[in-house]
Amino acid sequence: MSFKKSKKINIHSKNITVVRFAGDSGDGIQLLGNQFANATAISGNEISTLPDYPAEIRAPQGSIGGVSGFQIAFGDESVMNPGSKADFLVVMNPAALKVNLKYLDKGSIIIANSGNFTPENLKKAGYETNPLEDGSLSNYRVISIDANHLVEETLKEDGLSKSEILKTKNFFMLGVLYWMFDLPIEVTAKWISEKFKKNPKIAEANKKVLYAGYNYAENTEIFDAKYKIEKGNLKKGKYHNVTGNEAVVYALIAASRKMKRKIFYSSYPITPASEILHTFAKLKSSDIVVFQAEDEIAAICASIGASFAGNLAATGTSGPGLSLKSEAIGLAVISELPLVIVDVQRGGPSTGLPTKTEQSDLFISLFGRHGDCPLVVMAAYSPADCFDTVYEASRIAVKYMTPVIVLSSAYIAQGSEPLRIPDDEELKPFEFPTIPPPDMFRPYIRDEKTLARPWVYPPMIGYAHRIGGLEKSNIEGNVSYDPDNHQIMTNLRHEKINKVLSEIPPTEIYGSGSELLIVGWGSTYGAIRSAVNYFNYKSNKNVACINLKYLNPLPCDLNEKISMFKKVVVVEENKGQLAYVLKANGFKNVLSETKVTGQPYTTEEVIRIIEKNV
Repeated sequence: MSFKKSKKINIHSKNITVVRFAGDSGDGIQLLGNQFANATAISGNEISTLPDYPAEIRAPQGSIGGVSGFQIAFGDESVMNPGSKADFLVVMNPAALKVNLKYLDKGSIIIANSGNFTPENLKKAGYETNPLEDGSLSNYRVISIDANHLVEETLKEDGLSKSEILKTKNFFMLGVLYWMFDLPIEVTAKWISEKFKKNPKIAEANKKVLYAGYNYAENTEIFDAKYKIEKGNLKKGKYHNVTGNEAVVYALIAASRKMKRKIFYSSYPITPASEILHTFAKLKSSDIVVFQAEDEIAAICASIGASFAGNLAATGTSGPGLSLKSEAIGLAVISELPLVIVDVQRGGPSTGLPTKTEQSDLFISLFGRHGDCPLVVMAAYSPADCFDTVYEASRIAVKYMTPVIVLSSAYIAQGSEPLRIPDDEELKPFEFPTIPPPDMFRPYIRDEKTLARPWVYPPMIGYAHRIGGLEKSNIEGNVSYDPDNHQIMTNLRHEKINKVLSEIPPTEIYGSGSELLIVGWGSTYGAIRSAVNYFNYKSNKNVACINLKYLNPLPCDLNEKISMFKKVVVVEENKGQLAYVLKANGFKNVLSETKVTGQPYTTEEVIRIIEKNV
């Protein structure tokens, strides 16, 4: 479809822009944001997104508690996080404006669906007068669009109910945004056809409204500017826009195919990890086995059984579920079976903040099991990095015959960015512990290099053996209560995890100088890198940063790298767990800066931490 140019348009170029969508939970805000993100990714932009939705399944319509948000930063390769302040805020009702005005700087643009700014909705949001009309928003440019009326006019002859018609208003606003940023509207039109293929009437209505929004922006004088956002300098290859949870799934499938074994994924639904299970469930293959268990304990025990049967096995959860899995994780450790455990961290303790982000599961990952129970702990730093981290976790789990916990977070799991799909030859090969001939086989005979025991499984002939939660004798594998044997086996399990140090690459330092080092792990990566880059660009002082992916064992060169700096500040979204671990490991001059608001660190917040410490 082509559009006729009818007015003079100013073109504004930007390296990065931040758009925030907000509305009632029933306004399709997450759908709107995801479609916008896909369109920007297809256009060649680097992107980083942040879904932000309420924990209540259905809060009262139009209420403050029911506001759902979605923020996206897109532009060139300097995009590393979803930003803090939005340049554009799209709001569907007064409550969305009330909640999200704090995310705007002066001069930002507010695009509001004025059709929902009724006296009743204004009262629900705590407004005495209409902010679109009373001058209280004079510090912003406000563009009012009565999307309710416009979609009713667009679809008045389509035979839909008023409720069905009003549900399309998010696509009208999306069409407006596609015009403003010159994004490919056909991508979403195609998605609508596929999404609603069982209801062609609804599909056509949504597409009609999408194009109507585009045409409205094209032909209405209030829209006098378009925005050209710089493209990312992406490495050549095939890309797919993924959330962190989707990347976990693709990594496990890639790993299973690389090692030529089935993937078995067992899980119990829990926010914000459920999408891993949902994504797996959509895939149909004889090499993919998905099991929704009745509870967290059953889920991990089933995965342990699948690992004993020779499959690449994984389970996923969030904080409360990881607590429930703790005893079974110990079973996997003492049985020395490969297992990938993905923990999508959320706000705690207990039920805590189910839909908000946090980094407070480090302690339970490192120490949350009875007995001496060592395993490998890794952390992904972005949605796309979930692929690399989970693939590497799978490889380490198999090579060293150990469980590996991968820490993600709600921010990473539900945010999205382009993932470059690697070719098969780019993926590291899997190495398996040596299996001796049947007459020489013993369950706990070990590989000299890795200390891993043989991975033998039914129905391999001549390799019958027992495993379980009781301590086994070294080499022979019989149940043993001998105190000296328990000392030997405990030492071996610890030494085996220390062997993983050979897999950890040298610690990279970003930035320069020797005064201040900012240390982060996991999801703080983008905000820290952006803050260091900005501070060094604007200041005559230089600071540096590192981001830790391997949290147990810690990189062997970490002490050397940290000792190069006079002051070290650990920035994390908990009450100082990594800082505590570093101090316990003998690292000196370690300070702690923390945040537990349920929101990720912003670049501006980290800049303030830097300025306080230089």
